[in-house]
Amino acid sequence: TMRVKEWEGDVVFLHEVGKGAADRSYGVQVARLAGLPEAVVARAKEVLHQLEEGEVSGKTNRLVDDLPLFSVAVKREAPKPAKNDALGDALGAINPDEMTPREAMEALYRLKGLAGR
Repeated sequence: TMRVKEWEGDVVFLHEVGKGAADRSYGVQVARLAGLPEAVVARAKEVLHQLEEGEVSGKTNRLVDDLPLFSVAVKREAPKPAKNDALGDALGAINPDEMTPREAMEALYRLKGLAGR
């Protein structure tokens, strides 16, 4: 087991390997270290807390089904493509494999102009 020290809610891996299993799971802290969005980390922490509470009261089996991890995810519609997308049309007309470096640079400047930047 990798030795871990907790400090102010975060974990610090000590780069030491010890005998036996860890005394608890550090998945939520590792998720934060990995850069997962804070909303995901917060939801995981909430689910873990409720599962731990259920373990104490013997209700974990029912809780597992009642606590989907991604239940707070909001579904968003994909933006609808613009009807007259000059930039997309110009980009679709380019075949980079058939361009010289100079033609590619000129095409890039044209695309940048169409993008308005």
